[in-house]
Amino acid sequence: MVSVVHSVAAQSDDQQFLQTLTDGLGAGESERLASALSFAREIYADARLGSGEGMWSHALGIALIVAGLKLDADSRIAALLFAVAARDKTAAERVGERFGSDVLQLVHGMTQLYRLRPVTRDFVASSTGNDKNAQDTRAQVEILRKMLLAMVEDIRVVLLRLASRTQTLRYYADAPDDLRAQVARETLELYSPLANRLGVWELKWELEDLSFRFLHPDTYRTIARMLDETRLEREQFIADAIGRVKGELAELSIGAEIYGRPKHIYSIWNKMRKKNLEFTDVYDIRALRVIVESVKDCYTALGIVHNIWSPISKEFDDYISNPKSNGYRSLHTAVRCPDARSLEVQIRTREMHQHAELGVAAHWRYKEGSKSAGDNYDAKIAWLRQLLTWKDEVTDSSDWVRHYKEAALGETIYVLTPQGRVVDLPRGATPLDFAYRVHTDLGHRCRGAKIDGQLATLNTALKTGQRIEIVTAKQGGPSRDWLNATQGYLHTKSARVKVRQWFASRALEETLAEGKVIIARELQRLGQSGANIDEFARRVGFAKADDLYIAAARNELNLRQFQSAVRGEQPAVEETPEMAVSLRRPTEEAKGILIVGVDRLLTQLARCCKPAPPDAIEGFVTRGKGVSIHRVDCSNFQNLATRHPERVIETEWGGAEAAGVFASDIVVDAHDRQGLLRDVSEIFAKEKINVIGVNTQSKQGKARMGFTVEVRNLTQLQRTLELIHDVKGVVAARRG
Repeated sequence: MVSVVHSVAAQSDDQQFLQTLTDGLGAGESERLASALSFAREIYADARLGSGEGMWSHALGIALIVAGLKLDADSRIAALLFAVAARDKTAAERVGERFGSDVLQLVHGMTQLYRLRPVTRDFVASSTGNDKNAQDTRAQVEILRKMLLAMVEDIRVVLLRLASRTQTLRYYADAPDDLRAQVARETLELYSPLANRLGVWELKWELEDLSFRFLHPDTYRTIARMLDETRLEREQFIADAIGRVKGELAELSIGAEIYGRPKHIYSIWNKMRKKNLEFTDVYDIRALRVIVESVKDCYTALGIVHNIWSPISKEFDDYISNPKSNGYRSLHTAVRCPDARSLEVQIRTREMHQHAELGVAAHWRYKEGSKSAGDNYDAKIAWLRQLLTWKDEVTDSSDWVRHYKEAALGETIYVLTPQGRVVDLPRGATPLDFAYRVHTDLGHRCRGAKIDGQLATLNTALKTGQRIEIVTAKQGGPSRDWLNATQGYLHTKSARVKVRQWFASRALEETLAEGKVIIARELQRLGQSGANIDEFARRVGFAKADDLYIAAARNELNLRQFQSAVRGEQPAVEETPEMAVSLRRPTEEAKGILIVGVDRLLTQLARCCKPAPPDAIEGFVTRGKGVSIHRVDCSNFQNLATRHPERVIETEWGGAEAAGVFASDIVVDAHDRQGLLRDVSEIFAKEKINVIGVNTQSKQGKARMGFTVEVRNLTQLQRTLELIHDVKGVVAARRG
């Protein structure tokens, strides 16, 4: 149990605290601690913190708290030296030389967290009573809690910060101040939930009770009177109850771990408020937890508890036979004691306890009403809590410290906007990723960045705690260089997608503009410049004019049908709907095709088979509009050649002149799963293949995806098909 130190006189004799501070330490570590005690007193002298508390008094208070938590010698020394850097920079430089690099890192970590105070305090103050953006506020508070854990490489710094906040509240209990209500709100939003998640119950209870006392003094006093007993009396009752139950179980040769706690005032009030209960309906003001080896022992222990005390009707729940939806299992009962007060008892096996405390049923999520945070956050919190449990059992404290450092939460970084809003990003993110995360338009117009007030390149990797300011242009868009992976401008997939969407949108605008010119020219030639384009579009099968423009720009519009539609005639039917007749000159992809015996003949690639080098190809002469190029094995071509052999013309690729891109269809069959389309799309991105059409269908767990892509040649297409086939869940990948 943490020693209760509400005020520490600045001029007290250091020796009277050494016995408590060095509890559990060896002779060498005790000497280091004594040296740190003298060093700190000399540096701090009569200096005071912003709260008004003396630096020396605060340092000694933190050290006594972490000693009560049984942290190692380095943690206790760092507690004493927490503000040395703020007091004397030259003295701070001597900390590493005198007390070791680990102590220096802990002190540096505490300094980092202290720098976060203006952000957390301002945010909590601005969010008080604001219900308009309650969901956003809760999300920001959760990010701030994670940021506190992520800002430090050594998680012990968080425990030191919790101890510091506890000492601050103790000081305010004896020296009321206008600032203490704001500090109390910040504590309930950020620090007590962290203590809860890490299982540091001693600090959690005190942080909550003191904060509640400052914020709701009248309610606090009312509940305190209702309890009608001091905390020491309640703790003594718990100790007696533990001894009695353990003795009864021992007589039956049942080994058990039993511990208990009297419910603190804030927790009582919170339960009354959330469940709309009267004080007399709160049965777990005093509670025991009994941990045994087997399910059979659980029910035996339940019988013993009901034999010692009288069970309260309707207050028994068997979550062993009927587990909760999250897998939680335990026996819950409430009994009436001889003093007429109630006692709650929970009984479970060790396996059930591990699941409840560290698994998906973790108590802290239930208490906070929190949903899963993702990013393995729950698993990391469970590991940190397990380490706290182990710290009293390991003989080599350095081994425990090593594991503790490894458990630091470092996969996500947390940076600040100029207004103090916290933004979470994956490690490796850049100022450009930050800009796109804040707002898409901010990313598009980003031209530079400042990190903590200093200009930085846009591909600089950000670190937790930095304040980022984006320099923007009034208009403009992203650079294609941002998509170059080797230059490292963008780390997050979402930002890359937004950049690609911008360029796709620009390309669509250019395509529309080009199509409008083509259609306008054709209408002018036909003497229909002022005609209704939407009506013409519907006549040739398009929903709106823009679709008509795009088809014209992409060389996908049948000229004869369009001319008939403009004249009001029945549209003529070409040999096959897949054969498009161009309104323009030959496409770039068709310029490298040689027609044997004919020079400079208008050609186009057939849409039905989409040939690409080095496919064997033949040409088919359409009526008056050039040659349509097909693969030799194309079924449409074979049908046409059978009916009109005289119109088949020998064709070949033009060797080096056939450079360019060619449209090709790809069909993928796969077992449907989440992320399948994303994984296949990443193959196209890596191979630098442009996708111009996508059609996906899913039925009964099977997925069929059709892609129209632009490739340079058949070799690139075949390599892409092989890569797609290796994607998890893909059954077949073939050319369409």
